Amino acid sequence: MTAPIQLADQSIVLNRFGLGSRGDESISKDAKAFLLDQLDAYETIPAVFAAARSATDILSEYGEDRRDLLDMVESARIDARKKLRQQDRQLYRDEVDMRTISALTTNAPFIERLVYFWSNHFAVSADKPQVTMLAGAFEREAIRPHVLGRFEDMLLAVEHHPAMLFFLDQVASTGPNSRRAVSAEKNGKGRQPGINENLAREIMELHTLGVRTGFTQTDVTEFALALSGWSIGHAQEDAPGQFRFRFQSHEPGARTIVGKTYRQSGERQALAVLSDLAQADATATHIATKLARHFISDDPPDGAVEKLKQSFLATGGDLPVLYRTLVDLPETWEPRLQKFKSPWEWAVSGLRACGRFDLGNVEAAQLLNQLGQPIWKPKSPAGYDDISAGWAAPEALVRRVEVSQRLVRSMGQVDARALAPKLLPGTLSERTETEIARAESPLAAMALVLVTPEFQRR
Repeated sequence: MTAPIQLADQSIVLNRFGLGSRGDESISKDAKAFLLDQLDAYETIPAVFAAARSATDILSEYGEDRRDLLDMVESARIDARKKLRQQDRQLYRDEVDMRTISALTTNAPFIERLVYFWSNHFAVSADKPQVTMLAGAFEREAIRPHVLGRFEDMLLAVEHHPAMLFFLDQVASTGPNSRRAVSAEKNGKGRQPGINENLAREIMELHTLGVRTGFTQTDVTEFALALSGWSIGHAQEDAPGQFRFRFQSHEPGARTIVGKTYRQSGERQALAVLSDLAQADATATHIATKLARHFISDDPPDGAVEKLKQSFLATGGDLPVLYRTLVDLPETWEPRLQKFKSPWEWAVSGLRACGRFDLGNVEAAQLLNQLGQPIWKPKSPAGYDDISAGWAAPEALVRRVEVSQRLVRSMGQVDARALAPKLLPGTLSERTETEIARAESPLAAMALVLVTPEFQRR
């Protein structure tokens, strides 16, 4: 058996907590302080997002475009719809580019990694047409501003955002005894409005409590009734694209959810439920487990999970305190490389290793499609896998070999033998160093660095 790869603290800081080394970076002797200093260095909205549009503006224009379609003849309408779909896809690609450039230029890679962690925890999918144009705005508006705040505040921002409301089919959810439903039944015209349980179920199963934590289908249904009326403003209303509570669609009456009765009226009812879910013991366990899995190992140690859980509960979900607890855990400084990089992590670290601060001729969305992890396009609301089995298939490794050869072309003259130890300090095995030295050219050697076992793990 070969000895486990040893990982120096500097490499842990740059690769496990960060987004990958550039080779010319240095850190202070106190690795933990170096990480925690990033709490102050983090920019909520970096300059690269200056041209990004808000969800409100996007949806306001979307509504205007759809109204214009009504005035067109059928032949012109077909072409106009095609153009609008192209515009939506271009907006998505622009948002992916901005996200990638932010990852390449950030002064707080540890906090940026946490942004991506939470964005995947509260996953939406741009495969859904309305979400294609909103996924980037969702991460910028619901995740980034709250990554250093309280979990409950992030939860509320997420569940109020139009991307999540569209993604989980909440915008038209209507209580069966609401004024709107009663009126529709009396008129007897058209499709009758009804309740949709998607948002309620995913909040409980994925966003807060976790699966198999004691809640029942009845709890999901009751929560869905409490959430009825949560929607967004239409184009003809005062605040198109913004969250809007529609009292006419809300199911009246008290709701009993996970053993507690909520008698609040209107929007306040679901807000009270969300507040309790955000602070629940099961939620603390769920978040602690996922955070430990991301930073420690696919099967995180129980002791580390328990410490994170207690930190969450003691502070009411204060996220900076939770991160400090994470950094203090001895398990996060375990020298063995236990986490296999996802395609996003590998692509960003590869670009950084090549010294890139911009994308040049790289199309980020196409790159991540090729690698098998399209940005904001998981196949389920659970988000992308955070375990090795999800990413280490042979065909996925072949794709990384192909992409590595493209990434290094922009580097010009490079001494991979000298650069590799700086990218992966204290990590390289003698065998890997020998293979790099034997490469047929400098660029081939650098491409080899990007697909070594050491580089593909963190």
